[in-house]
Amino acid sequence: MADPFEVRMRFTAQLQHLNASATSSQKAAHYALKYRDMDEDLHSCILEQLERNSMNNRANIMYFIEHLCDMAQRENHLNFVRMVQKDIFQVVDAVAPSDGAGAANVKVVRRVLQGLQQKSILEPDTVTEIEACLKERDTLPEHSALSPIDVNEQRGSNVAQPVLKTNGVMRLDKRQIEQRIEEDRERHKRLKESIWGVGSEDEEFEKLWDEASDIGEDDYLQAEEDAMERRQAVEVV
Repeated sequence: MADPFEVRMRFTAQLQHLNASATSSQKAAHYALKYRDMDEDLHSCILEQLERNSMNNRANIMYFIEHLCDMAQRENHLNFVRMVQKDIFQVVDAVAPSDGAGAANVKVVRRVLQGLQQKSILEPDTVTEIEACLKERDTLPEHSALSPIDVNEQRGSNVAQPVLKTNGVMRLDKRQIEQRIEEDRERHKRLKESIWGVGSEDEEFEKLWDEASDIGEDDYLQAEEDAMERRQAVEVV
């Protein structure tokens, strides 16, 4: 049997090094399900890392949670799902706190909540209640908290640290800004790929059928005109 302390430490390290790639989230989710007998302990790791890490990392953990719940559903291990359902308000408060520090994460939270609702992990009423809270927190543009730091504010420190603005909004260092923009670009790219992706010919047919408009009078008139043109062409020949 694996050492619980070692499992916890390895899982914590994976959460701390999550990035915008789906692979990193899937790898961490596989690890959590591999040690599903320690699910409560691993869930507590998720909550702890949401409180301790940067806003960029909290956004990555939020996306990871969706991957974990999706995978847990497929493998019929619903304890992870139930714990997320129970603590979803705490999760949202950590990823997009009410003090404005996580304003750039509000869109992240909305996307994940929408995904969890579509997978029937969260009830519509729960998502609606959370959305009411998010409206009050979505007071800034997506990257408003990612404005450059004055060099004078970091003087005397060799470590790049987030700096608190006078209006209470957390401002990130240049490296964190660039990392967040790059990760958002990667997620947007994956989102576009998923929109255009089609699983099979049947799915493609259904998609085209749903998007096609109903046949109207204009369509019949156009068909008659086409038929008449073909008949005239045959007569000429």
